Amino acid sequence: MHTPDFGVSKEGVPFILFAAFATLVLAVLDWDLPAFVLLVASFFILHFFRDPERVIPSGSGLAVAPADGKIIKIEQCPDPVSGAPTNRVCIFMNIFNVHVNRSPVQGQVEGISYHPGKFFNASLDKSSEQNERNTLSLIDEQGRRVTMVQISGFIARRIVCWAEPDDPLQAGQRLGLIKFGSRVDLYLPNEYILDVQTGASVFAGQTIVAHS
Repeated sequence: MHTPDFGVSKEGVPFILFAAFATLVLAVLDWDLPAFVLLVASFFILHFFRDPERVIPSGSGLAVAPADGKIIKIEQCPDPVSGAPTNRVCIFMNIFNVHVNRSPVQGQVEGISYHPGKFFNASLDKSSEQNERNTLSLIDEQGRRVTMVQISGFIARRIVCWAEPDDPLQAGQRLGLIKFGSRVDLYLPNEYILDVQTGASVFAGQTIVAHS
């Protein structure tokens, strides 16, 4: 399981170093305007790949947000793994959000399934079924399945998952990221009572989305 060494995701380090090096080269050549543009881009990339610490709520039976962003939809629909009835909470991440994903519950990874696909805008309904995505099936403390789906977007073309089958997870523990804009769908069994509404802003590992 991934453990960050500092407040930036290691997947972003190559992008940050390249942008910083290119900025330095242009500055040495006295190409002021291109150097300034790349300097701004370097700060943007650094901001995008930031990985801040979060205060994880304590208590049993809690489900926390798996991603930063805005809840764009809450609806009843079948779990994509078991077909059981669930509440699906859809979180859209724009390019300014932290893109590190976290475990919504304490439990164990039952299985992980990657699905190649298209790259529609992640805010569209069809993205949950047609876009490239990575499905994680988690078993919570009470033995209930909680499913989390990382979905790529129009810009995002790289889903990263650090978790592996049978890994034990704490609620709020880092388990992956999606580069450059994306969406995460969370499928909660009906035993969970939702604590959020459509339109709410949430923070991964910190915002309580449901309790049981």
